[in-house]
Amino acid sequence: MRVLFTCAIIGLILFPSASPAQQKTLFNTDEKPRLISRQFSFTEGPSVDAAGNIFFTDQPNNRIWKYDTLGKLSVFMENAGRANGTYFDKKGNLIACADEHNQLWRITPKGKIKILLNNYSGRLVNGPNDLWVSPHGDIYFTDPYYQRDYWSRTKSEQSGQMIFVLLKGNREALFLDSLVKPNGIVGSPDGKTLFVADIGAGKIYKYPILKPGRLGAKELFYEQGADGITLDERGNLYLAGNGITVIDPNGKKIAHIDIPEPWTANLCFGGKNRDELFITASNAIYVLKMNVKGVE
Repeated sequence: MRVLFTCAIIGLILFPSASPAQQKTLFNTDEKPRLISRQFSFTEGPSVDAAGNIFFTDQPNNRIWKYDTLGKLSVFMENAGRANGTYFDKKGNLIACADEHNQLWRITPKGKIKILLNNYSGRLVNGPNDLWVSPHGDIYFTDPYYQRDYWSRTKSEQSGQMIFVLLKGNREALFLDSLVKPNGIVGSPDGKTLFVADIGAGKIYKYPILKPGRLGAKELFYEQGADGITLDERGNLYLAGNGITVIDPNGKKIAHIDIPEPWTANLCFGGKNRDELFITASNAIYVLKMNVKGVE
Protein backbone atom coordinates (compact mmCIF):
# COMPACT_ATOMS: atom_id res chain seq x y z
CA MET A 1 0.00 0.00 0.00
CA ARG A 2 2.88 2.37 0.78
CA VAL A 3 4.34 1.81 -2.69
CA LEU A 4 1.01 2.57 -4.34
CA PHE A 5 0.56 5.69 -2.23
CA THR A 6 4.06 6.91 -3.10
CA CYS A 7 3.42 6.36 -6.81
CA ALA A 8 0.19 8.31 -6.55
CA ILE A 9 1.98 11.26 -4.90
CA ILE A 10 4.69 11.21 -7.58
CA GLY A 11 1.99 11.17 -10.23
CA LEU A 12 0.35 14.24 -8.72
CA ILE A 13 3.68 16.08 -8.67
CA LEU A 14 4.73 15.19 -12.19
CA PHE A 15 1.32 15.39 -13.83
CA PRO A 16 -0.72 18.01 -11.96
CA SER A 17 -4.39 18.21 -12.86
CA ALA A 18 -5.97 21.45 -13.96
CA SER A 19 -7.90 23.11 -11.14
CA PRO A 20 -11.70 23.36 -11.49
CA ALA A 21 -11.47 27.11 -10.88
CA GLN A 22 -9.07 27.57 -13.81
CA GLN A 23 -11.30 25.51 -16.09
CA LYS A 24 -14.39 27.53 -15.17
CA THR A 25 -12.75 30.72 -16.42
CA LEU A 26 -12.52 29.07 -19.85
CA PHE A 27 -15.85 27.23 -20.10
CA ASN A 28 -18.83 26.06 -18.06
CA THR A 29 -17.60 22.80 -16.59
CA ASP A 30 -21.19 21.56 -16.23
CA GLU A 31 -21.55 21.58 -20.02
CA LYS A 32 -20.13 19.02 -22.39
CA PRO A 33 -19.15 19.52 -26.04
CA ARG A 34 -22.31 19.32 -28.15
CA LEU A 35 -22.36 16.81 -30.99
CA ILE A 36 -23.37 18.49 -34.26
CA SER A 37 -23.07 15.60 -36.71
CA ARG A 38 -21.27 12.34 -37.34
CA GLN A 39 -21.95 11.87 -41.05
CA PHE A 40 -18.28 12.07 -42.05
CA SER A 41 -15.35 9.68 -42.48
CA PHE A 42 -12.58 11.75 -40.85
CA THR A 43 -12.90 15.43 -40.04
CA GLU A 44 -9.96 17.83 -40.03
CA GLY A 45 -8.65 21.33 -40.74
CA PRO A 46 -11.28 23.75 -39.34
CA SER A 47 -10.87 27.50 -39.93
CA VAL A 48 -13.09 30.53 -39.49
CA ASP A 49 -13.94 33.28 -41.96
CA ALA A 50 -14.49 36.96 -41.13
CA ALA A 51 -18.19 36.41 -40.40
CA GLY A 52 -17.56 33.53 -37.99
CA ASN A 53 -18.56 30.69 -40.35
CA ILE A 54 -16.42 27.58 -39.98
CA PHE A 55 -15.03 25.53 -42.85
CA PHE A 56 -13.60 22.06 -42.29
CA THR A 57 -12.48 19.06 -44.29
CA ASP A 58 -13.56 15.45 -44.64
CA GLN A 59 -10.41 14.18 -46.30
CA PRO A 60 -11.42 10.57 -47.11
CA ASN A 61 -14.56 11.85 -48.88
CA ASN A 62 -12.61 14.69 -50.55
CA ARG A 63 -14.93 17.48 -49.40
CA ILE A 64 -14.76 20.83 -47.66
CA TRP A 65 -17.80 21.58 -45.52
CA LYS A 66 -19.23 24.80 -44.11
CA TYR A 67 -20.85 25.17 -40.69
CA ASP A 68 -22.42 28.62 -40.64
CA THR A 69 -23.18 30.92 -37.71
CA LEU A 70 -26.81 29.73 -37.70
CA GLY A 71 -25.75 26.12 -37.25
CA LYS A 72 -26.43 25.02 -40.82
CA LEU A 73 -24.18 22.45 -42.51
CA SER A 74 -23.50 22.53 -46.25
CA VAL A 75 -20.87 21.25 -48.67
CA PHE A 76 -18.63 24.09 -49.83
CA MET A 77 -16.51 22.08 -52.27
CA GLU A 78 -16.41 18.60 -53.81
CA ASN A 79 -13.16 17.26 -55.31
CA ALA A 80 -11.30 19.38 -52.78
CA GLY A 81 -7.78 18.11 -53.42
CA ARG A 82 -7.98 15.81 -50.37
CA ALA A 83 -7.66 18.99 -48.33
CA ASN A 84 -6.37 18.66 -44.79
CA GLY A 85 -5.52 21.85 -42.87
CA THR A 86 -7.11 25.16 -43.90
CA TYR A 87 -6.84 28.84 -42.93
CA PHE A 88 -8.39 32.06 -44.19
CA ASP A 89 -6.31 34.96 -45.46
CA LYS A 90 -7.32 38.58 -44.96
CA LYS A 91 -8.99 38.73 -48.38
CA GLY A 92 -11.41 35.94 -47.50
CA ASN A 93 -9.66 33.23 -49.52
CA LEU A 94 -9.40 29.78 -48.02
CA ILE A 95 -5.81 28.50 -48.08
CA ALA A 96 -5.79 24.70 -48.08
CA CYS A 97 -3.24 21.94 -47.69
CA ALA A 98 -4.29 19.99 -50.78
CA ASP A 99 -2.76 16.64 -49.94
CA GLU A 100 -3.88 14.75 -53.06
CA HIS A 101 -1.05 16.15 -55.18
CA ASN A 102 1.03 17.66 -52.36
CA GLN A 103 0.04 21.25 -53.02
CA LEU A 104 -1.06 24.46 -51.34
CA TRP A 105 -4.26 25.92 -52.79
CA ARG A 106 -5.92 29.29 -52.60
CA ILE A 107 -9.70 28.96 -52.93
CA THR A 108 -11.81 32.06 -53.48
CA PRO A 109 -15.24 32.44 -51.81
CA LYS A 110 -16.75 31.34 -55.16
CA GLY A 111 -14.64 28.19 -55.25
CA LYS A 112 -12.03 29.20 -57.82
CA ILE A 113 -8.72 27.41 -57.21
CA LYS A 114 -5.16 28.62 -57.68
CA ILE A 115 -2.18 26.35 -56.94
CA LEU A 116 0.30 28.30 -54.83
CA LEU A 117 2.95 25.61 -54.36
CA ASN A 118 3.62 22.02 -55.38
CA ASN A 119 7.33 21.41 -54.78
CA TYR A 120 10.43 22.36 -52.83
CA SER A 121 13.78 22.48 -54.67
CA GLY A 122 12.18 20.73 -57.64
CA ARG A 123 10.95 17.73 -55.62
CA LEU A 124 7.49 16.91 -54.31
CA VAL A 125 6.85 18.10 -50.78
CA ASN A 126 5.79 15.34 -48.40
CA GLY A 127 2.19 16.44 -48.05
CA PRO A 128 1.27 19.81 -46.51
CA ASN A 129 -0.66 19.05 -43.34
CA ASP A 130 -1.54 22.21 -41.43
CA LEU A 131 -0.94 25.93 -41.89
CA TRP A 132 -1.17 29.42 -40.46
CA VAL A 133 -1.35 32.69 -42.38
CA SER A 134 0.57 35.48 -40.64
CA PRO A 135 -0.61 39.11 -40.39
CA HIS A 136 1.85 39.83 -43.24
CA GLY A 137 0.11 37.26 -45.46
CA ASP A 138 2.92 34.69 -45.26
CA ILE A 139 1.86 31.03 -45.17
CA TYR A 140 3.66 28.90 -42.58
CA PHE A 141 2.97 25.20 -43.01
CA THR A 142 4.04 21.79 -41.75
CA ASP A 143 5.09 19.04 -44.15
CA PRO A 144 5.13 15.61 -42.47
CA TYR A 145 5.06 12.38 -44.45
CA TYR A 146 1.91 10.28 -44.05
CA GLN A 147 1.63 7.64 -46.73
CA ARG A 148 -1.71 7.95 -48.54
CA ASP A 149 -3.48 5.14 -50.37
CA TYR A 150 -4.27 7.53 -53.25
CA TRP A 151 -0.57 8.26 -53.94
CA SER A 152 1.49 6.34 -56.47
CA ARG A 153 4.76 7.06 -54.61
CA THR A 154 5.73 5.10 -51.51
CA LYS A 155 8.50 7.25 -50.04
CA SER A 156 9.42 10.88 -49.50
CA GLU A 157 11.40 12.89 -52.04
CA GLN A 158 12.55 15.28 -49.33
CA SER A 159 15.41 14.87 -46.86
CA GLY A 160 13.16 15.17 -43.81
CA GLN A 161 9.87 16.31 -42.35
CA MET A 162 9.91 20.06 -42.16
CA ILE A 163 8.36 23.43 -41.46
CA PHE A 164 8.19 25.82 -44.44
CA VAL A 165 6.97 29.31 -45.19
CA LEU A 166 5.63 30.67 -48.45
CA LEU A 167 6.17 34.41 -48.29
CA LYS A 168 3.43 36.62 -49.66
CA GLY A 169 3.76 37.00 -53.42
CA ASN A 170 6.45 34.30 -53.72
CA ARG A 171 6.23 30.99 -55.54
CA GLU A 172 9.11 29.23 -53.79
CA ALA A 173 8.89 28.01 -50.19
CA LEU A 174 11.61 28.70 -47.63
CA PHE A 175 12.85 25.96 -45.30
CA LEU A 176 12.56 26.85 -41.61
CA ASP A 177 13.29 23.75 -39.53
CA SER A 178 13.22 19.94 -39.45
CA LEU A 179 11.31 18.02 -36.80
CA VAL A 180 10.47 14.36 -36.25
CA LYS A 181 6.90 14.77 -37.56
CA PRO A 182 5.57 18.33 -37.46
CA ASN A 183 1.80 18.64 -37.48
CA GLY A 184 -0.31 21.42 -35.93
CA ILE A 185 0.86 25.01 -36.36
CA VAL A 186 -0.40 28.42 -35.27
CA GLY A 187 1.03 31.87 -34.68
CA SER A 188 0.27 34.70 -32.30
CA PRO A 189 -1.97 37.52 -33.61
CA ASP A 190 0.93 39.99 -33.46
CA GLY A 191 2.94 37.77 -35.81
CA LYS A 192 5.84 37.46 -33.37
CA THR A 193 5.53 33.86 -32.16
CA LEU A 194 5.01 30.52 -33.89
CA PHE A 195 3.87 27.32 -32.16
CA VAL A 196 4.42 23.93 -33.79
CA ALA A 197 3.30 20.51 -32.59
CA ASP A 198 5.84 17.75 -33.22
CA ILE A 199 3.51 14.78 -32.94
CA GLY A 200 6.38 12.40 -33.67
CA ALA A 201 8.48 13.63 -30.76
CA GLY A 202 5.58 14.29 -28.39
CA LYS A 203 6.50 17.96 -27.96
CA ILE A 204 5.20 21.46 -28.58
CA TYR A 205 7.80 24.00 -29.70
CA LYS A 206 7.71 27.78 -29.60
CA TYR A 207 9.70 29.92 -32.07
CA PRO A 208 10.24 33.68 -32.16
CA ILE A 209 9.51 35.10 -35.61
CA LEU A 210 12.43 37.49 -36.07
CA LYS A 211 11.14 38.81 -39.38
CA PRO A 212 8.90 37.42 -42.13
CA GLY A 213 10.33 34.04 -43.09
CA ARG A 214 13.00 33.89 -40.39
CA LEU A 215 12.65 32.06 -37.08
CA GLY A 216 14.80 32.23 -33.99
CA ALA A 217 15.87 29.16 -32.01
CA LYS A 218 13.06 26.85 -30.96
CA GLU A 219 12.11 26.51 -27.32
CA LEU A 220 10.36 23.53 -25.77
CA PHE A 221 6.97 24.85 -24.71
CA TYR A 222 5.20 21.70 -23.50
CA GLU A 223 5.99 17.99 -23.25
CA GLN A 224 3.06 16.58 -25.18
CA GLY A 225 2.37 15.91 -28.81
CA ALA A 226 -0.71 17.18 -30.60
CA ASP A 227 -2.52 17.10 -33.91
CA GLY A 228 -4.14 20.51 -34.54
CA ILE A 229 -3.55 23.50 -32.26
CA THR A 230 -5.13 26.93 -31.75
CA LEU A 231 -4.91 29.99 -29.47
CA ASP A 232 -7.41 32.00 -27.46
CA GLU A 233 -7.39 35.72 -26.63
CA ARG A 234 -5.52 35.11 -23.37
CA GLY A 235 -2.65 33.37 -25.13
CA ASN A 236 -3.70 29.88 -24.02
CA LEU A 237 -2.75 27.12 -26.44
CA TYR A 238 -5.26 24.35 -27.20
CA LEU A 239 -3.89 20.93 -28.17
CA ALA A 240 -6.03 18.39 -30.05
CA GLY A 241 -5.32 14.69 -29.70
CA ASN A 242 -6.62 12.73 -26.74
CA GLY A 243 -9.46 15.19 -26.25
CA ILE A 244 -8.30 18.78 -25.83
CA THR A 245 -5.55 19.97 -23.49
CA VAL A 246 -5.24 23.68 -22.68
CA ILE A 247 -1.83 25.17 -21.84
CA ASP A 248 -1.38 28.69 -20.47
CA PRO A 249 1.22 31.16 -21.85
CA ASN A 250 3.73 29.94 -19.24
CA GLY A 251 3.56 26.35 -20.46
CA LYS A 252 1.33 25.03 -17.64
CA LYS A 253 -1.66 22.77 -18.19
CA ILE A 254 -4.82 24.55 -17.01
CA ALA A 255 -7.66 22.48 -18.48
CA HIS A 256 -8.66 19.32 -20.29
CA ILE A 257 -11.82 18.81 -22.34
CA ASP A 258 -12.94 15.22 -22.86
CA ILE A 259 -14.25 14.35 -26.32
CA PRO A 260 -16.07 11.00 -26.65
CA GLU A 261 -14.31 9.95 -29.85
CA PRO A 262 -11.21 7.86 -30.63
CA TRP A 263 -9.22 10.92 -31.75
CA THR A 264 -9.58 14.68 -31.69
CA ALA A 265 -7.87 15.92 -34.84
CA ASN A 266 -8.23 19.70 -34.84
CA LEU A 267 -10.09 22.74 -33.55
CA CYS A 268 -10.70 26.45 -33.97
CA PHE A 269 -12.81 29.24 -32.49
CA GLY A 270 -15.79 30.40 -34.52
CA GLY A 271 -19.28 31.83 -34.35
CA LYS A 272 -20.33 35.47 -34.56
CA ASN A 273 -18.49 36.30 -31.33
CA ARG A 274 -15.60 33.82 -31.82
CA ASP A 275 -16.55 32.17 -28.53
CA GLU A 276 -17.55 28.74 -29.86
CA LEU A 277 -14.86 26.09 -29.84
CA PHE A 278 -15.40 23.97 -32.95
CA ILE A 279 -13.88 20.50 -32.74
CA THR A 280 -13.21 17.93 -35.47
CA ALA A 281 -13.01 14.44 -33.98
CA SER A 282 -12.85 11.25 -36.03
CA ASN A 283 -16.15 11.03 -37.97
CA ALA A 284 -17.84 13.78 -35.96
CA ILE A 285 -17.88 17.49 -35.20
CA TYR A 286 -18.60 19.12 -31.83
CA VAL A 287 -19.10 22.65 -30.48
CA LEU A 288 -18.45 23.95 -26.97
CA LYS A 289 -19.51 27.42 -25.81
CA MET A 290 -16.55 29.19 -24.23
CA ASN A 291 -15.98 32.07 -21.83
CA VAL A 292 -13.01 33.19 -23.92
CA LYS A 293 -12.67 34.09 -27.58
CA GLY A 294 -10.30 32.90 -30.25
CA VAL A 295 -7.77 35.10 -32.00
CA GLU A 296 -8.19 33.89 -35.60
